[in-house]
Amino acid sequence: MTNTPCGGASIVIAPSILAADPCALGAAVGELEGSGATRLHVDIMDGRFVPNITFGFDTVSRLHALTALPLELHLMIVEPERHLERFAACGAAGITVHVEVSPHLHRTLQTIRELGCVAGAAVNPGTPETALFEVTDLLDCALVMTVNPGFGGQKFLPSMLGKVERLRQHFTDCSRTADIEVDGGITSDTAASAVAAGATTLVAGTSVFHHPEGAAAGVHALQESIVKAAEQHS
Repeated sequence: MTNTPCGGASIVIAPSILAADPCALGAAVGELEGSGATRLHVDIMDGRFVPNITFGFDTVSRLHALTALPLELHLMIVEPERHLERFAACGAAGITVHVEVSPHLHRTLQTIRELGCVAGAAVNPGTPETALFEVTDLLDCALVMTVNPGFGGQKFLPSMLGKVERLRQHFTDCSRTADIEVDGGITSDTAASAVAAGATTLVAGTSVFHHPEGAAAGVHALQESIVKAAEQHS
């Protein structure tokens, strides 16, 4: 799972399987093949850190068998460090944990890297981006939640764009190459502003899997909105 330099021209689309029909995950994943999606975002929720409960080890293993797309696991769970090794064994290419439930974040990110996975850390809307600064050297991905985590289909929080901009500047100042990922409310109306702020990866669920013409069309719509915005500002 390759990382895109901050400010790079190539924007990664990572569809969130959370928004797919849970009874037809195989078909949903198959529809993404050749769509331009770069990786598959898998939200793991435990009903404790967030109200919802979603996927577990077996689902991750099955998804890994179904698709060649790298799986990035977004662990919205308490005590994520207890499960890193097993999720890596299930086929995770990347693992992102939340600052809010990772008191030993430095050690956790080290472990993720030692397992051969891309290491990411996420911050909720109420958490400042500065919480990530002390682990800059271990971050392959900094994820900014642009909604409050736990459910799909929420509206994008524009106030989070400033956080994205400050993270981009921080990585630039540190001469670090890392993804800046945004997750929540990403549509063809909000994608361009996220990219302009410095996002290099867009996690999109509802706008992809609920697109009236199918998931592949949802990915294309996001890509087209980014290209159109870039042309208007060139």
